[in-house]
This record gives sequence, structure tokens and C-alpha cells, in this order.
Amino acid sequence: MKKHLFFFLLFITVLQTKAQPSAVQNAKVDKKLTAQLQEAIKGFRGDVGVYVRNLKTNKIVEINADTLFPTASMIKVPIQCGLFDKIAKGELRYNAILTYKDSLHYEDDIVGSLKDGAKIPLSEVVMLMETVSDNTGSLWCQALAGGGKSINEWLDKNGFTATRVNSRTPGREANRTRYGWGQTSPREMAELFAMIRQGRAISPDASDRMYRNLTRQYWDGEGLSQLPPDIKTACKNGAVNRSRSEAVLVHAPHGEYVYCVITKNNLDESWTSQNEGYVLLRKISKQLWNYYEPKSKWQPPGNFEKWYQEAVE
Repeated sequence: MKKHLFFFLLFITVLQTKAQPSAVQNAKVDKKLTAQLQEAIKGFRGDVGVYVRNLKTNKIVEINADTLFPTASMIKVPIQCGLFDKIAKGELRYNAILTYKDSLHYEDDIVGSLKDGAKIPLSEVVMLMETVSDNTGSLWCQALAGGGKSINEWLDKNGFTATRVNSRTPGREANRTRYGWGQTSPREMAELFAMIRQGRAISPDASDRMYRNLTRQYWDGEGLSQLPPDIKTACKNGAVNRSRSEAVLVHAPHGEYVYCVITKNNLDESWTSQNEGYVLLRKISKQLWNYYEPKSKWQPPGNFEKWYQEAVE
């Protein structure tokens, strides 16, 4: 009887571990940083979720960390994972030469501006998806990955229960109406970054390639603008009218940390650098850098915002 009970409890533990990859073992709440960030989000006219983990100390911050939010363009990180899963299985080649067709056109971005019949390597489409957030290229990658259903199966298999692709995915129409292209939680998106960084997504070599793609962010006017330019980062952000978001892994001198900030139901729907959501993303990034690197004297240069790149989804 005891033997049967032992194996039953072991089975339940395995299931729980599979279902909760983001339930980091031995993580402790950083109460001081939590209090600082709670103060930082006060007065924000919308809903805010924040998750932070110092990968060296394993201390975390959880503020609505498991609440569902729209991903906007952050969904392109799970899309990349689904695509690389297909590559690892031998169903696609990363350097395969693709042929663009006008039927793939979504908007006049880089990929969407190609001529019908143009040739382009899959690796370049992936780069454009993650770096400049090319939407036509991203939807192409989503289709090549087997569609939202296949990507969601990978997410579920790897224990991500909150993160899902909704757009062009049968059965998820109601979720798309509510959350848009995709949905996630601050904890899951940040921990997906950590999973990739630590070589645990698909395989060490696939993780390495995916992580390198995430370190070439073109949209660097928010959280990245508050970090010294010589500090390596991996980042993906997203923006729609009533939601602004960003996930960042920072290679800080005294220990790497990862965080994700997502907002929804924002009253400020403007598309300028002073949008409340963008201001919050910069504010939290700066606070985290100063908290983890208190001796750093670096500050953003004056007038840095004049180089601001107006973000699009």
C-alpha cells in the first residue's frame, strides 16, 4: 500500500512539474523590490502585471504575475519556439529558401513588400519576426510552424498553460476577441525567456540560436533605453491601442535578471513616447537596473527620446 502511495505521489509531482515550468524551485519573494515596484505602478490608468526573477539569487517579484494579458507582438517568441520544434524534428530547414507569394501579404512591412515569387531564407524571415517584429513574416512563420494549434501543443507539452496563440487558430475565436493575436501571463513570458537562455527550449543548440535572435531588438526605445548600451539584452515587446508590454533578460554585471511588464485596459491609447504604458516600461526598467546595479553611474543621455521609434504592433 505504501509503495503504491509513493508512486502515486511521484506521478502527481511529475504532472505538477510539467504543468508549472514557471514555478521556480526555491524562489523567494524580494519584498523590498516588490514594494518599490508596487509604488511605481500606483496611479497607472489601466491594469498592470509584473514578474521579475534574478537568475543568480532566485529572488522574484510577483504583481498580478499569473493574470492573463494580451501578448501583442510578444507572441512571436512562442511562434519561434514552435517553428524551431519543427526544425528539430526535421520537418523544416532553418536555412531553407522560401518563395514569397502575394497571398501571404498582411501589411506593407519588409516581408509584405516583397514581390510575388521573391526568394528569401527562412532564417531571415525569423530574424525579421524577432528583430523588427515584421507581422507578415511572423504570420508566415506561424503557418510554417503548423499554425497556432501546433504551437499551443508545444506550449502545453512544456508546461505553459497561460500562453496561447489565438489568431488564425480554430477554437480560439473568443480568446482572440478578448486578447488579440495571443495571450500570456507576465510570469510565463519571462520564464520562457529564461528557458531559452538556459538552453532548455527544444535543445541547447536550438535555444542558442533562438536566444541570439532575441538579442537583436530594433524597438529599443522603452526598457532598453534605460540600460547602458554595452549591456547585452534579449528582448521582445508588444503594443496595441490599450496594451503595452515588454519582456527583457538583462546580462547585468552582478547577475542576470529577467522581467516582464504587461498592461491592459489602458486609458491612454496614444502612440507617442509619452504614452503612459511606454513611460511605465521605461520607469520599471530603470528601477530594476538601479536596484541590481546600485553602483552604476550610467544615465540615459539628454534628449534620448528624440530618437524614439514610434512602435507598432
